[in-house]
Amino acid sequence: MSTKTNPIKVDLPDDEALALAQLCKRISYSDCRTNAVDNAEAYIMLDAIAKLQKSLAEAGYSPR
Repeated sequence: MSTKTNPIKVDLPDDEALALAQLCKRISYSDCRTNAVDNAEAYIMLDAIAKLQKSLAEAGYSPR
């Protein structure tokens, strides 16, 4: 696993930010595994999605 981090900034309209937050909430391991080359990559995807979800929540987009 890499220790270097990369700040990523994106500007989204409200509807896109909310839709992305909904996707982060609904995406599952099986969704990631289908698109990953192996189990390890699927878990890395899930970790990245969790970080994205946290950032969206901090910006006020945290669907129930």
